[in-house]
Amino acid sequence: MTNSPTRAPVRLTQYAHGGGCACKIPPGELEDVLAGLAAPVAAADDIPLLVGLATGDDAAVVALPGRREAVVSTADFFTPVVDDPYDWGRIAAANALSDVYAMGGRPVVAVNLLAWPRDVLPFELAREVLRGGLETAAAAGCHVGGGHSVDDPEPKYGMAVTGLADPDRLLRNDTGRPGVPLSLTKPLGLGVLNNRHKATGERFEQAVATMTALNREASAAALAAGATCATDVTGFGLLGHLHKLARASNVTAVVDTAAVPYLDGAREAVRDGYVSGGTRRNLDWVTPFTDFGSADDDTRLLLADAQTSGGLLVAGEVPGSPVVGELVARGAHSVVLR
Repeated sequence: MTNSPTRAPVRLTQYAHGGGCACKIPPGELEDVLAGLAAPVAAADDIPLLVGLATGDDAAVVALPGRREAVVSTADFFTPVVDDPYDWGRIAAANALSDVYAMGGRPVVAVNLLAWPRDVLPFELAREVLRGGLETAAAAGCHVGGGHSVDDPEPKYGMAVTGLADPDRLLRNDTGRPGVPLSLTKPLGLGVLNNRHKATGERFEQAVATMTALNREASAAALAAGATCATDVTGFGLLGHLHKLARASNVTAVVDTAAVPYLDGAREAVRDGYVSGGTRRNLDWVTPFTDFGSADDDTRLLLADAQTSGGLLVAGEVPGSPVVGELVARGAHSVVLR
């Protein structure tokens, strides 16, 4: 009797042209698309839009008349960032939920967004992706009430999430003020480690643990500390998201490059060339707005590294998180490295 051959594990990252938030449309191209667009007057004009398209914030927020709560709405999905389907589901869900936390809200209900190459990849893998998403949402105290799926040549997964927030205690990207420190709640380097994983199959547990960690506690700590300004660090890298925050707030952000934390192995991954096209496009986009000082090429790439499910960048001190810079009065650049 012969044993049946063992099927080789499927490497999900090989079915995607990019990975995670590095597959986002480049920020400069996206802004060109959105330029001049404005939402028409809503039919429900008795429900004020508190945060919309204007500042490129992490989620939309509408007020509920007569109530002390606002509705936070967002959607996020991407191609596989890791080969393990369960971990991919967990990461994608944590990343989608993060947009609500970045606004100072709490997620209450989500729906799945799934694109699947049904004739190429077995549905047992899709089930594992969905299981990972469900478990992460459950850990966040967020219901999952169904979703939408399509047959697609490239696998993609994420969630549309609805949350609630106090309209008087939002975390926005346009409320930064000079003299306020900047805190970063997760280390950088996720993009280059994920790119190395895609190229070699090496597994980086520190990256998976970072990407699956919810930003719930960081958001709560920021609010408790009195912060009003924050964003999460995802596909546009620290420099890209910091530029957007500084531009929206009409300030300059000064970064202490020596204070920025990185995951183990991140610098080695840059040195060995595992830099995504998304990261290089991020760096190209922010270069006209940034004074790089004496920062070397590897540091610039790491600061522009396309993160997936990264941490919160908070204008204020967050206990337990490093202070990586400060906001100052607007100068010639939106970001200055020192």
